[in-house]
Amino acid sequence: MAAGPDGPISRWSRSCQLQPAPSLALFYAAWKALLALVVLGCPAPGYDTSITVLTGTHAAPAISKFIRWDSIYFLQAAQRGYVYEQEWAFSYTYSSLVRWLASAATTKARHFAAIAVTGVAVSHVSHALSVLILWWLSRTVLGSETASQRTWCLVSAALHVISPAGAFLSAPYSEPVFACVHFLGLSLYAMALRADHAGHWARRDASWVAAGIAFALATLIRSNGILSGCLFAYDAIEAARELLSHGLSVALVRRMLFIGLGGGIIALAMFGAQFAGYLSYCTATDSPRPWCQQLVPSIYNWVQSHYWNVGFLRYWTLSNLPLFLLAAPMLALLAASSLSAWQHRLGTNQPDPVRRALLTRIAIPQALLAFLALTTYHVQTINRISSGYPLWYWYVASLGIEFNSRIFPRVVQGMAIYGLVQAALFGSFLPPA
Repeated sequence: MAAGPDGPISRWSRSCQLQPAPSLALFYAAWKALLALVVLGCPAPGYDTSITVLTGTHAAPAISKFIRWDSIYFLQAAQRGYVYEQEWAFSYTYSSLVRWLASAATTKARHFAAIAVTGVAVSHVSHALSVLILWWLSRTVLGSETASQRTWCLVSAALHVISPAGAFLSAPYSEPVFACVHFLGLSLYAMALRADHAGHWARRDASWVAAGIAFALATLIRSNGILSGCLFAYDAIEAARELLSHGLSVALVRRMLFIGLGGGIIALAMFGAQFAGYLSYCTATDSPRPWCQQLVPSIYNWVQSHYWNVGFLRYWTLSNLPLFLLAAPMLALLAASSLSAWQHRLGTNQPDPVRRALLTRIAIPQALLAFLALTTYHVQTINRISSGYPLWYWYVASLGIEFNSRIFPRVVQGMAIYGLVQAALFGSFLPPA
């Protein structure tokens, strides 16, 4: 797996340089087909038979194999909306997208089977698009002037194909849609910083606003999307430093205005989702729920804590130790890649001040995600949630391209093996989920 002139990475990259998108699409199709064979080859229906009750005779067995764990909640919400309070833990934006697409595709959109087929299709298409968007994002951040940079971008996108999220990126889950929208938001944000460096103010301002909209949508799909608001917070701090150092100017006021606008759109999305819950449970009933009396009433925080036992150090029990061990490799990759970006050890072969600034910023939400997964979330979910964060892909790719490290093939082999084993567990309705 060496990255030298005659190594497999270089040979593969040279063969893909002329048609990178079709090459990534072919690799994607091959991996998805392999995962599907593993999932479909699992014994059905597994230990949980709820899916057979929900689908009845309408869903093909092939589709029902992809309906596991949280996807049941997502698809039920898509079929008939929220009914129970605990369902607010699952994105209504994602479920609404599936329902709308199912309605556009078939007159039987209210049938659970039609919803399920649409959900599987949405995940496959979203994952395919996110691979291409990550390739575009990588070119925007890392550059594409040299053969080494182009290889770096291609390998990073290919790594997203075999992400440890595995079968979760084929099933009706929010992760593939989140990755697609989140990568788009990061691409727009990177364009804003590139335009700022080049002095193209109009393009910068438009890109900042567009990035804010994309991150807002990502937040509505998965709540961890709010972490990307840290990018605008970082820019706001930089603008405040400039204000203290050089005083007020028209250019600085303009910069602060659009930074605030981009970040404000993200905050508005999160507030809007919580406000909808507040209206449903706190003002439209004579028996408001306990969380309505909290200083900051949040239905999402209440549901996660009350029904799913999510909270600071709550998951730190001896019985969960195997899950921490399962998540340890990904947590280590997230930490190592964030630290590498902060220490400016990524992309050292071709120094670029804008790339350095971007990597430093992009490392912040990823590091926060790793910290929250370790201390607060159900830790094993980091193996799928991390799929929507690009920095660790760049870090792993750099191990093979920049440093020719022996760690690179081991990481890639580990990702592939884990993806296949996880697909078998997923198809059999067995944890971890």
